[in-house]
Amino acid sequence: KFVKERIPESKEEVVDPIKILKETGAEIIVSYLPVGSQKATEYWADIALQAGCGFVNCIPVFIASTPKWEYKFKKAKLPIIGDDIKSQVGATIVHRTLANLYLDRGMPVERTYQLNTGGNMDFMNMLEIERLTSKKISKTNAVSSQLKARGQHIEDDDIHVGPSDYVPWQKDNKICFIRIESKHFGDVPTYIDVRLSVEDSPNSAGVVIDAIRCMKLALNNNIGGALIEPSSYFMKSPPYQFEDREARSMVADFIEENS
Repeated sequence: KFVKERIPESKEEVVDPIKILKETGAEIIVSYLPVGSQKATEYWADIALQAGCGFVNCIPVFIASTPKWEYKFKKAKLPIIGDDIKSQVGATIVHRTLANLYLDRGMPVERTYQLNTGGNMDFMNMLEIERLTSKKISKTNAVSSQLKARGQHIEDDDIHVGPSDYVPWQKDNKICFIRIESKHFGDVPTYIDVRLSVEDSPNSAGVVIDAIRCMKLALNNNIGGALIEPSSYFMKSPPYQFEDREARSMVADFIEENS
């Protein structure tokens, strides 16, 4: 809707993607489709299966974490990594790390929010509220899963995570505001406020490069289905959530075993 105002639809002839992928010897498809592209993501996941390519799903449409799709890739002996890329040091990884730090220090997270603004096409696209359902689920679960894994329940009204607004002059600069409220010993209140500023695209690209490397190892070793270790470390909504330190160790083992 909003993106159409900036980017005109191409008038070029539509090519046969399977034919092109096979002719060029492509091995991996990386999806950075706009947030909310459910049908388009499923289309390209199916193209990957038909063309014999691995699939790295960098957006919050649930493919690797959906049993139906995971089974299709496993049956085809093709790897998939997903869903929804974590940046190198972005809002999600900082929020998860701080939440775990509070729990490590014996302080439950009582309330928390994460607000994000940016000026690139991703944020412009997210002005369309209807496209945000899966994005909000993905970003919220990325944080709440860390609390749940440690035995802490948090009410839905006490955690708010998601994109907030499009600020054109920010361009590719993304600014994140995180707040965590808790209590010290003796029920004394405490809170932390964080402001994080990053360049959105390179922050994401640094992680997807490693995801591609892991996928190439899987292709070399005929491993199909969701790659649990890379997905858990590189993605916000993997099939299984682990604490990031554990997921990092799992990826190191995966690399060593398959190199």
